[in-house]
Amino acid sequence: MNQKELTKGKMLLLGFQHVFAMFGATVLVPTLTGLSVSDTLLFAGLGTLLFHLLTKGRIPAFLGSSFAFLGGYAAVQTMVGNANAAAGGSLNWIPYAGVGVAAAGLLYVVLAGLFKAFGPGKVMRYFPPVVTGPIIICIGITLSASAVNNASANWWIAIVAVLIIVAANIWGKGMIKIIPILLGVIGSYLVAALAGQVDFTEVHQAAWLGLPIHWTDTAFSLFGGADSSLLISSVIIMMPIALATIIEHIGDICAISSTVGQNFIQSPGLHRSLLGDGLATSMAALFGAPANTTYGENTGVLALTKVYDPKVVRLAACIAVLLSFSPKFAALVHVMPTATIGGVSLILYGMISAVGVRNVVENQVDFTKSRNVIIAALIMSLALGISFSSAGAISFAVGGVTISLSGLAVAALVGILLNAVLPGNDYEFGKNQLGDTSVSFKV
Repeated sequence: MNQKELTKGKMLLLGFQHVFAMFGATVLVPTLTGLSVSDTLLFAGLGTLLFHLLTKGRIPAFLGSSFAFLGGYAAVQTMVGNANAAAGGSLNWIPYAGVGVAAAGLLYVVLAGLFKAFGPGKVMRYFPPVVTGPIIICIGITLSASAVNNASANWWIAIVAVLIIVAANIWGKGMIKIIPILLGVIGSYLVAALAGQVDFTEVHQAAWLGLPIHWTDTAFSLFGGADSSLLISSVIIMMPIALATIIEHIGDICAISSTVGQNFIQSPGLHRSLLGDGLATSMAALFGAPANTTYGENTGVLALTKVYDPKVVRLAACIAVLLSFSPKFAALVHVMPTATIGGVSLILYGMISAVGVRNVVENQVDFTKSRNVIIAALIMSLALGISFSSAGAISFAVGGVTISLSGLAVAALVGILLNAVLPGNDYEFGKNQLGDTSVSFKV
């Protein structure tokens, strides 16, 4: 479609289509974690607009909630819960997680500067697939138990969600294939409602209009009364996860470039897109919303409609912001059955691990080399061993402050160090387009 042919009515319809594509996955993250749905929609929209500002309004990308940080949120929630149990406190875990994710967003900013100064090839040698792949595999595995626990609330409702997602993803055509998560949620939700498994009292009581931001969930609520040990530990837990999402971002920009037929890595530049994604993530996290990431679902809409005008995506961002001011709408999402969440998570969490496998396979990591075997083995044994140990983390005191390192944090640090020290690192970014675009945490 010629971009000049787009009337205001067509742009509005196309904008709603982008909202429809991102919606299921974006609201699922706060549903899984306990974050605010309204806050999430607000900062998905604002984050997208910030991204477009920093990339000169040229890349037609939408930023929605990142699934990669789910394991980090669970780890921080457990850590703060244990601290409350030990000291009889009532600390809110969300601000601590927000500080950690905001720090992870700043890692994007640092890497954006390195990409600008040295180019992607030199920087990416320190984050090859033999490191990022196993880390991604472990992110999904550490979450798998919670998926089974949620699904066990009502296996029939969970199975409905799984069947709809599989059918839409495998046999769906056009828009159906792009929104399998949303269809799975809606279908399973309807079945549960018809079976009397949903309590809509909260929806009836919720107001139609309200502010999406809650002060107690923001990082600013910690001023003057934060637990320094929990803050430092949250940062250490969250920052290594950014290694996986940065790789995902690069793959998404490659995919958008291929779809649109423009090299966005070269212009406006990967340093600008990383900066936009990172600052959008930090902004969202500071106000209690999930980390952001560029959305593959919306790239699918670009391919489906052949309309690449970034103005349409910005319009979708404005619609998301408007939806965030309806508590009744958020309540409708909040009362979603636990089994529906479990059914969707069975696919989602397993898919995260499968993406890690894909990253290793499509980049043709050579496991006949001892260095690669050692790196992957230590990453997976440390990440899973520590996560499923009785302590759940490695804790130590530094200057009177107790710091807790999650399994993923330890594994990421060890993997990066081993890759830098051991001889034989032959990874070259940019030579394998299939490998460069292999990390995407979306169905």
